[in-house]
Amino acid sequence: MSGDSAEWVLKTLSPARIDPYLAATANDVEAAFRLYQWNLAACAAFYSPLHWLEVALRNAMHETLRDHFGSERWWEAVSLDRNGQAKIHEAEAKLKKRLDLHGRTTSADDIVAALNLGFWVSLVSRGGGYDRKLWVPALHRAFPGFSDRRRTLHDELDPVRHFRNRIMHYEPIFNRPLTSHHNRIYRLLGYLSVTLKTETRRFDRVPQVLAQRPGIDGAR
Repeated sequence: MSGDSAEWVLKTLSPARIDPYLAATANDVEAAFRLYQWNLAACAAFYSPLHWLEVALRNAMHETLRDHFGSERWWEAVSLDRNGQAKIHEAEAKLKKRLDLHGRTTSADDIVAALNLGFWVSLVSRGGGYDRKLWVPALHRAFPGFSDRRRTLHDELDPVRHFRNRIMHYEPIFNRPLTSHHNRIYRLLGYLSVTLKTETRRFDRVPQVLAQRPGIDGAR
């Protein structure tokens, strides 16, 4: 990397953003830039399995609760906690503002797609009284490959939620246990569907990208 290129990188990326990469490469700007580029490649590779997990998770949970409560808008038939209600109202408000411009009303499918991963993970959390309201009577059926306690499922999902958010907010992941995250994603996929787990692997580039990681501590 030439001096001009190094200057461009340092000027474009804020100190707060480049510092973790410089710290990992003994302040070698060229090595930090290579690590930054590899971090981008790793984030891009993880996008595919995370996509399949998030979409499959919300659809499985929605369909199970819809069938149990007999309504596409099942959240109107159950007492969600304050955070859950706020998430629903926030999604409805944003969608109404956007869809009204096109003369459309907000459908249940619109709301399901607008709710973030944190909402769905919260439905298997310890709070909200959801164990008796949701998990025992219905929600466990969304995970046919899972036979442990609800708390165990939440403890598997929440780290993936944090990891997913790091990727979507362009944060460093090179210093995270990437192989462990990858394995956890596939365990969760298997809880939802063995076929989904198998088919997702066909398009997964994470192993290849991890094999190309720069030789630094913490990238495994």
